[in-house]
Amino acid sequence: MSNTFPAASPVAPAAASPTSPVHAEGVSNDEFRAAMSRLAAGVVLVTAHEPALDPDGPDGEDVGMTATAFLSVSLDPPLVMVSLRDGSRMDDLLAEQPLWAVSVLSESQRHIAGRFAMKGRISDRLLFEDIPYVRGQASGALLVGGSLATLEVRTEQRVPAGDHTLVIGRVLTARVPSADGGPLAYFKGRYRQLG
Repeated sequence: MSNTFPAASPVAPAAASPTSPVHAEGVSNDEFRAAMSRLAAGVVLVTAHEPALDPDGPDGEDVGMTATAFLSVSLDPPLVMVSLRDGSRMDDLLAEQPLWAVSVLSESQRHIAGRFAMKGRISDRLLFEDIPYVRGQASGALLVGGSLATLEVRTEQRVPAGDHTLVIGRVLTARVPSADGGPLAYFKGRYRQLG
């Protein structure tokens, strides 16, 4: 009995666009994006509270960012990781603020994901205005109402990785406030529902 398998059918590589750089390894940005878009991912909202610069001034500002590069790292201790684009507002904030939170979005919260993924968007204060939330007691960050799960986190390690930073954090609280609905997923460049 043989353990050989038929050879996979050859697949022509996607042609790189003239504006997509080809790296020394031979893969272009477009080819890499196309391949990774076939990996379905859950969608979360990462939040943190930016403290006020002036102790006598306003209370600071709440910041949010949609992420699909979020995963569990360890059970003992409980660790999670999020990948942040270098120089993004959330990356800059979490370099200074070790406490943050994650809300696992449900399929009915696509509008929240889209809102916090926009480039050149309006202030986060206005984006949070009509979203139900509670403030996490351990992190001070906002936890979105109706989420499938919420976690409050303290940064343990920041790892530079190309044009991103991998932020690994210890989970301080984990709750499952809503069992209704399915998860919001991201696949082939669009938000999707399972099933």
